[in-house]
Amino acid sequence: MIGLRSAVFNIVIIGWFFLVAGLLLPVTLLPRAAAWWVVEFWAHSSLFLMRVICGIRLEVRGRENLPTSGGYILAAKHQSALETLAFLTIARRPAYILKRELLFLPLFGYYLWRFGQIAVKRGAGQKAIHSVGKAALPVLAAGRPIVIFPQGTRTDPGTHRPYRGGVQHLARLSGVPVVPAALNSGVFWGRNAFRKYPGTVVIEILPPLTVPAEPRAAFMAALEGAIEPATARLEAAGWASRKPA
Repeated sequence: MIGLRSAVFNIVIIGWFFLVAGLLLPVTLLPRAAAWWVVEFWAHSSLFLMRVICGIRLEVRGRENLPTSGGYILAAKHQSALETLAFLTIARRPAYILKRELLFLPLFGYYLWRFGQIAVKRGAGQKAIHSVGKAALPVLAAGRPIVIFPQGTRTDPGTHRPYRGGVQHLARLSGVPVVPAALNSGVFWGRNAFRKYPGTVVIEILPPLTVPAEPRAAFMAALEGAIEPATARLEAAGWASRKPA
């Protein structure tokens, strides 16, 4: 049954994007602020389809830790495509830092560009960090949050990838707080996995961090020290509650 429901969802979610994106394409010609409801509608409706078809529910904890005004950096664990949808419904009109190749996807790439997402060329090293700062500062100055995945890519539950220093560089440049976020989405919707397992995905927003005037390593250790233990706790609860295949 899980396999069948997963197959239906994988087909429906792709078709739903192209249906919404195609029918509402004229709306994107409006000023960006007036057209954002298209993105929000797509994200909310996609999460609804996920819940109905796959039985995956979303629980968000710690919303009170999100700043109520001004820009901030949401530094999150990344385990599946689920959180890229979810943060569109949690943060107000966020800009994601994402790989440049996504801009070349049919229609999807246009929406990324139109709604001010920040594309980075992989492998560009220090040059990429500076280009992100240049693109992100106006976004943060306008009061929009930036979503960044400090490990750079999706990571399976229970595995570790090093945290990259770009988040610290951007926080130092902008002076905005960094809000860590832990989650257990990979337990139910794995990285590049066909099967989606019923259960409750938890995203936990943790207390904000400020970037002190000390070496990068200290801040990165504090960020990792906030996200990783919380993620391990959420993963353990997720594995305990997940139904077998």
